[in-house]
Amino acid sequence: MERSKNDVWVGLFVMLGLAAVLFLALKAANLLNLNFEANYRVQAKFDNIGGLKPKAAVKSAGVVVGRVEDIGFDDQTYQARVTLSMQKRYAFPKDSSLKILTSGLLGEQYVGIEPGASDQVLADGDTVSSTQSALVLENLIGQVLFNKAAEAGDGGTSGAKK
Repeated sequence: MERSKNDVWVGLFVMLGLAAVLFLALKAANLLNLNFEANYRVQAKFDNIGGLKPKAAVKSAGVVVGRVEDIGFDDQTYQARVTLSMQKRYAFPKDSSLKILTSGLLGEQYVGIEPGASDQVLADGDTVSSTQSALVLENLIGQVLFNKAAEAGDGGTSGAKK
């Protein structure tokens, strides 16, 4: 009888440990969001969202004020349509602008919101029109290489003309 009682306690302890490890793994992977506050949804369209993923943070001044809820494609404008779930306690002016930013040099991407100066605030279902797309590292490297090649080509022809 005593042995089976110990087995139950050991089993319960193991289950509790596994649940704690699962909770920490989901929290570290940003797949678990325990937020019971009221939210409002805002949409925005971007030309390029880079590696932005659903559940990515929406930050203002470094503070998380919401999450990316959904990412889709608008086949009328050929742009990415991003739905943001913003916490109701944070009210932003209607003329606020959104940027897709990166944490560090190669970190994960998030949406940064810069408040505007309007007296009216964003409400559920509004669309933010002022957006700036993600900077894609491959495009920047390609642009630098193209400019260097163009400079080298100009240097050779201008030297021949002299």
